Amino acid sequence: MSAELLSLFTATFVTFFVLIDSLGVAPMFATLTARGDAAYRRRMAFKSMFVAAVIIFAFAFGGAWLMDAMHISIDAFRAAGGVLLFLIALDMVFEKRTERREHRTEEHLGQHETDPEPDDVSVFPLGIPMIAGPGSIATAMFYMSDADNWMEKGVILSAIGLNLLLTLVIFLAAGPLVRMLGASVAGALTRILGVVLAALSIQLLIDGIKGAFNLG
Repeated sequence: MSAELLSLFTATFVTFFVLIDSLGVAPMFATLTARGDAAYRRRMAFKSMFVAAVIIFAFAFGGAWLMDAMHISIDAFRAAGGVLLFLIALDMVFEKRTERREHRTEEHLGQHETDPEPDDVSVFPLGIPMIAGPGSIATAMFYMSDADNWMEKGVILSAIGLNLLLTLVIFLAAGPLVRMLGASVAGALTRILGVVLAALSIQLLIDGIKGAFNLG
């Protein structure tokens, strides 16, 4: 793999690792699936990952067509993506994103606490929006639309796929992992990843503005 492709893989992997925030989602997965047995938790982990993969890859492949149809330039999309990712980064740093996830989890559990069987949480809220959220979808569209050839697209898809596989492994080990890390460590990791995402988003915004106005 050339240095450029390795750099592209690293940038894509880090961006999606921060966006999906599998370590931050793991406690929500453990809470949502606590009423079921081990087979139920495995089923929810695999199914939620399948749903998220279908959504992310669908937008990744259809993003270029959608942008052409709406007459959106790649530089405009890059700048808009930078703004969106920066807002997500702020939420992560100040733990607003975690609060919303916890609220969504509590709300879902409250609606289904009287159900005799554990509810299917793989599509909502796990698949969407906890894994395949607006940030992940928009970033997949951007990276694939910005790729020059199928080699670069393959690298991008590999980085996304590896992130989803890593998230699946974390989900399968969610119970012991949450007990080992604790809420404070998971919160600290989310904040650190938020700072990394903020830096990446600012760079995207700068690149988008430069490209749109031919500044360099």
